[in-house]
Formats: sequence, structure tokens, C-alpha cells
Amino acid sequence: MNGVPATMSAVQLVGHGGPEMLVWRDDLPVPRPGPGEVLVRVLAAGVNMTDINTRLGWYGSGDRKSGWAGELVFPRIQGSDLCGRIVALGPGVEGLSLGARVVCPTNQHEPTRENPINFASIGSEFDGAFADYCLVKARHLHDVSASPLTDIEIGAMPCAYGTAENLLSRAEVARGERVLVTGASGGVGLAAVQLALLRGAEVTAQCSPAKSAPLRALGAAILPREAKPPARAFDVVVDVVGGDGFQARLDALRPGGRYATSGAVGGPLVSGDLRSVYLNDLTLFGATHQPREVFARLVSIINSGGLRPIVSKTYPLRDIAQAQADLATGRYPGKLVLVPSEALP
Repeated sequence: MNGVPATMSAVQLVGHGGPEMLVWRDDLPVPRPGPGEVLVRVLAAGVNMTDINTRLGWYGSGDRKSGWAGELVFPRIQGSDLCGRIVALGPGVEGLSLGARVVCPTNQHEPTRENPINFASIGSEFDGAFADYCLVKARHLHDVSASPLTDIEIGAMPCAYGTAENLLSRAEVARGERVLVTGASGGVGLAAVQLALLRGAEVTAQCSPAKSAPLRALGAAILPREAKPPARAFDVVVDVVGGDGFQARLDALRPGGRYATSGAVGGPLVSGDLRSVYLNDLTLFGATHQPREVFARLVSIINSGGLRPIVSKTYPLRDIAQAQADLATGRYPGKLVLVPSEALP
């Protein structure tokens, strides 16, 4: 691997718990690509709530702490967002070139006979982007060399924008439809607003008024975070909040409306009236599995420069604990992004 150092810096997650479980290492061997794999030099890596939730073991239940798809193997290099550059190709890799700038989906579809929607997540089931280098299966990589977006902008997009595009795809959001997006100043929420507007929908963004300026600038209507949405006003609700407002969001849907969720930052346990669902012919979608064509559509948007993500702040990778603390406070709209030492100027 010409020009690739023998060792690299990375942040290892050594167990479930607080930020003390994030351990800086500058002596890890750079992995070598096996058959069908590609070695990518990380240029930028977005910070996501899924990384914090995985660290905390939030995806388990009771005393069983886990990652997206089961028990984690420690130590694990997290990082579910990746913008990088190809530096080495494993045996049998075709269709990708050395030097290409690439991204990959967070949830990578690996179907089995027993589970046709099975996936493995970068930074959870295998090592991710909180490092100078990482390995990715070639079939999950997409070339974004032609994109006018910066490395940092692209590094902000795979998880949040892939999740948002999947939500909109599952709910079949169409031009002219009225869409309510909760948690709209956060990474996934803001992405959903941008992508819904790109589809020609009329979007109402529910968020704190103090963080609403970027959403107003995009052309979204604003509903204050604590306000109850109007009844029967929307064709689609995209909800990443959950918690106490679940019933009000069902009531906000018109008959035949669609509700889609991929998050529960306001609490995973909700209470609602099933009569609201069946008497109004509502459809509810849970959206984690991401078909390949969904992320391919996002890649087309990235390469065309169809939208630019809002990145509030960047950090050196070594400052990951501060970046995650800032994300958890919800004080910044849009995305926070880490830059590994190898990518610093």
C-alpha cells in the first residue's frame, strides 16, 4: 500500500458508558483490505446521536445493552458517517479507482434468507470513520468525486440525510403534499426538511424558535416545539422525537395520512389511541432498513449539488467527547463534523 503509513490515530470505544469509554489511540495498525474490500482515508466524519446511543447501549432493552444489530464487540471504532478517499483496493475490486472520493450508507444492506432486511452498520457492527483510515466493502461505496460539496459537507450527510431520504421514501412524499417534520433543527430533521422541499412538498418544521432561522431561510413554515400541531392538517408526519406528543401527531394527519419514524429523542415509549389509526386509515412506517436505491438517490443529489447541509461546527477527531457533548445539548442546528488528523491541513 504505497504511501499509506503502518499506523494510524483513532478513537476506540472500549465499553458501554460515558465519554470516558472513548479512548484516543495513535498506534493502531492501518487495516489491509481483503477480497472485495477498500481502504479509505477518512476526510470527514459526521457526529450523530446513533454514535452516542450506541456508546450508551441505548438500543438494548433492560440490562441488555447493544448496538444496532445486537451485542457490540469491543474495542470498536465508531463513526457512522464517512467521506473519504480510496487509497488501496483489495483483491477482486472493480469499478472503483484509487484517489476517488467516496461515501457509504450507515446501514449497509446484507440480506439473508432468514432476514431479508438484514444490515450491518459502519461504526457498530464493524469499525467506522472515527479514525484516519477505515475498511469498507466495495459494493457499498459510491463515488462522489464530481460533487461540488466540500469534504466536510459530504461527511455530514450519509447518516442524517440517508435516514431522512428513507423516511420520505417509505412515506412516499410527493409534490404539493403537506408534511410536518418534528425535531426539525437536528441532523435528521433538518435533512428531512431540505429533502422534502426538494421533492416539492409544503413543509412545516417543528422546533425551538431560537433555532428556527435556518429553516425559515429554506422556506419552511415554523411550528414551535411545544405547540400542538393542528388537527387533520398534514398528509405526512416525519417524526424523530416520539415521547409525549405521539397522539397529537397522529391527530395531525388527514384521513389516509402516513406517519414515518426513525428516532425517539423525546422518549421511546409512546401512548396513542389505536382508533386514530384504523378509523382514519393511517399508515405507520418504521424506517431503519435502507434499500440500496434510497442511498443511490441521495448520492445523485450529492453529486449534483442539489442541496447543501448545514454544518454548525467542526472539531479535530481528538475532541470527539466535546463534539458529542455539544450534540447532546441540542444547541447547534444541523450537523457537527469531526476531521481526522490525517485530513487536517
